Amino acid sequence: MRGGTLQINWHDQQPVLSLDFHPASRRLATAGADHDIKIWEVASDGSDDKLPTATFKYALVPNNTAHSSAVNVLRFSPSGEYLASGADGGGIILWKFHPTDDGEAWKIHKTLLFHHKDVLDLQWSHDSAFLVSASVDNTCIIWEASKGTVHQKLEGHLHYVQGVAWDPLGQYIASLSSDRTCKIYANKPQGKSKNAERLNFVCQHTLVKVEYQNHDESKPPIKSHLFHDETLPSFFRRLAWSPDGSFLVLPAGLSKHNSELVNTAYIMSRRDLSRPAIQLPGASKAIVAVRFCPVLFKPRGSNPDGLFKLPYRVVFAVATLNSLYVYDTESVPPILVHAGLHYAAITDIAWSSDAKYMAVSSRDGYCTIIEFENEELGEPHILPGTGELAEGNVACENKKPVTVDSMEVDVDDNKVKEATIPVVSEVTPPPVPTKNSASSKPAKRRITPIAIN
Repeated sequence: MRGGTLQINWHDQQPVLSLDFHPASRRLATAGADHDIKIWEVASDGSDDKLPTATFKYALVPNNTAHSSAVNVLRFSPSGEYLASGADGGGIILWKFHPTDDGEAWKIHKTLLFHHKDVLDLQWSHDSAFLVSASVDNTCIIWEASKGTVHQKLEGHLHYVQGVAWDPLGQYIASLSSDRTCKIYANKPQGKSKNAERLNFVCQHTLVKVEYQNHDESKPPIKSHLFHDETLPSFFRRLAWSPDGSFLVLPAGLSKHNSELVNTAYIMSRRDLSRPAIQLPGASKAIVAVRFCPVLFKPRGSNPDGLFKLPYRVVFAVATLNSLYVYDTESVPPILVHAGLHYAAITDIAWSSDAKYMAVSSRDGYCTIIEFENEELGEPHILPGTGELAEGNVACENKKPVTVDSMEVDVDDNKVKEATIPVVSEVTPPPVPTKNSASSKPAKRRITPIAIN
C-alpha cells in the first residue's frame, strides 16, 4: 500500500466537497466550492517511491459553470451512464455520458429543481432508475431519473438531512439528520405503473435514543442520544450500505462509557433495523463519512472467532474529521489507520471499482489517494461455477450483549421501547443470484446484538 495527499490544484485551492469513481473505469470526479465538477484519471507508474497520480482530463462544462454555487455531492449511477451533482441552493443536475470522436463527454441530461435549500447528499437506486437526495430543507426527494420528475417526497426530519443511503436490494432508504435521528424508510409498493409496482417508501423506524443501565441499580436508567446534534462541525453525515445490502453503517454516533461520551459509528443488521447490532470502537473526532469497498473478498481465516461469520470479507472505510480507518469483517481492530491526513475536515470517501484505489477529499482543498497492491486487501470472492462476484447477505453472529439495554424508536409515529437484551433469532438471508447452482435455498444463521470494546 502507498499513497498520500496529492499537491494538485484540484478546485482553485477551494474546499473539495465530494468525489466519486466511475463504476467501470478509474475516472475520478471531484466537486468543490468553486462551483465546478472535474474529471481526473487516476493511475500509477508502479514505482514504490512515488504516489499515485491524478491527471486532469476535463471539466464537465468548460468555461461555463453549470452550477452557480458550491457543489456538495456527486455520485455516478451504478450503470455508469449518469452522474448526479447536488449544490447549494437546491439545484441537482443529471449528466449523461456521450461518446465522442475525441473520446467522451458528459452533457446535461436533466436539471432537477424542487429542493429550495442546499442539497447535501445523493444516492442512486441499484438499477439507476431512481435517485434520492437529502437537503437542508429537512426533506429527502426520490427522483425518476429518465424523466427528471419528483417521484416521492420523504418528510419528517426536523433539521438538515445530511446523509442518505439506498439499500442495494431496493427495499430500504435510510436518512441521517442533524436533528439527531436516523430514519429507515421501507418500500411498500402501491398500485402499478407500466406493469411494475410503484415505489412507495414509508417510515418504518426512527432511531433516537438509547438507555444505559445506571451503575447505581437503585436509580433509573440513563437516556442518551445516539447521534451528534447540529453543532457537529460538518455538513455531511454520509452513511452507507454494504454492497450486498446486509449492513448499514451510520456515522456521527455518540456512545456513553462510564459517563463519558465518545465518538462512534453504528452497524445496523438488515435483520433488525430498529437498533444497532455493533458499535465500532471510539474515535478521537466525530465520524462524518462511511464508504464500502465494492469488491467482496475471500476469507483469510485469520480470526475464526471473529464477530462476523461470513462466506466472504467485506471492507469499508470510515472517516472522522481528521483521520481515516479501514475495517474488514474478519477483524475487530481496523486494518488500516491514517491520521492527520489534512489540515481541515474530511468531506467524502470513494473506492475504485476494482478496489485498487481509495480517495478522500477535504475542505483544505486537497485529496488523498491510497493505492493497494495486487490482492493486498485479499483475493476477490467469486461464486463457485459462475465467474461472478458474490452478491449475497451478510449474517452477523454475535456473542455478547450490546452495551445498551433499550432503544427508543418511532414506529409509524408511535413511540415504543424495544429491549436489546441478547435474544437469539433466526436470520434468513435474501436470495443469492447464482447460475448453475445446485440449490438456491438461503442458509440460516443466528444473530445476537453485541458491542465492540
